[in-house]
Amino acid sequence: MAVIFDMDGVLVDSYDAHFQSWKSAAKRYGLDMSEKDFKATFGRTTRDIIRNLWGDKFDESKVAEFDQQKEADYREILKKHLPVMAGADELIIALHEAGFGLAIGSSGPKENIAVVKAGLKHGGYFAATTNGSEVKHGKPDPEVFLLCAKKLGIEPGKCAVVEDAPAGVEAAKRAGMVSIGLLGTAPREALMQHADVVVEKLGELNPLLIGEMVGQRKAHG
Repeated sequence: MAVIFDMDGVLVDSYDAHFQSWKSAAKRYGLDMSEKDFKATFGRTTRDIIRNLWGDKFDESKVAEFDQQKEADYREILKKHLPVMAGADELIIALHEAGFGLAIGSSGPKENIAVVKAGLKHGGYFAATTNGSEVKHGKPDPEVFLLCAKKLGIEPGKCAVVEDAPAGVEAAKRAGMVSIGLLGTAPREALMQHADVVVEKLGELNPLLIGEMVGQRKAHG
């Protein structure tokens, strides 16, 4: 069995870091990222968000440039202080010791994942990662999670995903995996549309509970 973690809002409390980096990057182009727009697009790839909000203002080369600047700003914020989510370190080590395969499935670039892995106490326990540049379709498409499972060598039906964004929870469900929603970024009602369970904090999760959920999904699959 395996557990795939989304990164932002699940392993790191990166909401403010992402919002501030969006605002600083947008300002370079005379634009502003409102918190309403930020919340509505959280969890999607940076380029998808740029195209969705300002698609009429940028050609693809400018989209790529904007993307790189925004993510570079974000990494600088994280390097100064990595806001690890409460309970993340404990859950990672418990799952590892219980024999679960671990992966990170993020819409962000590989450089962001590298910064987070290096900052986590047990970042080395993640046997696989998938980033936004490796997939053609961002969440809610299931591609990112299916690729994680492939890299781990574990079939999708034996995987659980921990996600905080509605798009990610839907992607996990579409991948045929147990979909666990974590409150914080989106309201419970939005997560419940596709999640098998919604928890308020990572401390509510443990290897036994996740193992039982994956077993039940496999039995009914």
